[in-house]
Amino acid sequence: MGFWVFMLLSNLLIPFLMIVIGRWMWKSPPKNINDLLGYRTTMSRKNQDTWKFAHDYCGRLWWKVGWILFPISVVLMLPVLGKTTDTIGGWGGALCLIQCIVLIGCIFPVERALKKTFDNNGNRRDAL
Repeated sequence: MGFWVFMLLSNLLIPFLMIVIGRWMWKSPPKNINDLLGYRTTMSRKNQDTWKFAHDYCGRLWWKVGWILFPISVVLMLPVLGKTTDTIGGWGGALCLIQCIVLIGCIFPVERALKKTFDNNGNRRDAL
């Protein structure tokens, strides 16, 4: 039971961080474009408008996805309650891998929204 609780808490870490960091990116992103902190892709770093847009969009997306992943992760750990540590570890590891894929996969809708909203130079398309 102890290892199951450990794996459950471990698997809740990614959704929890998505919720917390998503809210931070959405509500108070880094003010200036930098090399250390924030959503840093070529398109998001074009100018201050793309930087703010990317953080707002990604933050909201991570916040929503984190809240969706949180209860799903709990439910997906229930079938291995009381199983062997190998089973719990394998199941928990697979769940963590899926969560990481979802986390990284959030880049694609953010980049698509950036390209839809801004041209290649970082100018808003609706301002043209």
